[in-house]
Amino acid sequence: MEDFINKKMKLSYRTGVCRKDVDSIGRLVEATGFFSVEEIGIARELIEERLRRGMESGYFFLFAEEAHNLAGYACFGPIPGTTQSFDLYWIAVHPSFQGKGIGRSLLQAAEQEMLKKGAGRVYVDTSSRPQYAPTRQFYAACGYRTCAVLEDFYAPGDGKIIYVKIFA
Repeated sequence: MEDFINKKMKLSYRTGVCRKDVDSIGRLVEATGFFSVEEIGIARELIEERLRRGMESGYFFLFAEEAHNLAGYACFGPIPGTTQSFDLYWIAVHPSFQGKGIGRSLLQAAEQEMLKKGAGRVYVDTSSRPQYAPTRQFYAACGYRTCAVLEDFYAPGDGKIIYVKIFA
């Protein structure tokens, strides 16, 4: 994908990954206050895997930056064993950039990248805890629908809600 500019926010978007992204993603995900230490480690591991194996890793990234500061990012990839299904593994926006449309813009750009790679549908999951209500509202507002609820998946009282968006 060619880098492009969001003129309203003076954001630039890039798909290329580099070593500094490991720490930048770790800091961003931690700053949201939503994720456990284990989950922060997983976010870092995905980019490390991409750096090690390149596109063969199956993990693709889209970074939104303002003046070289990471405002948000998305990580996605094809689901092994499927022909057109993709997972949106992560989408996160730094708290100082939230509420400015960056998440929606980032998601739309990630969807375009998935379409270019042959996606017919994209899945994303999140927690059923009350803290994640804004996340669930975000996915619904972006055209995702609930396709499964797995009760007590993460922990007692913390289910997994799976959303899907089917591309026409």
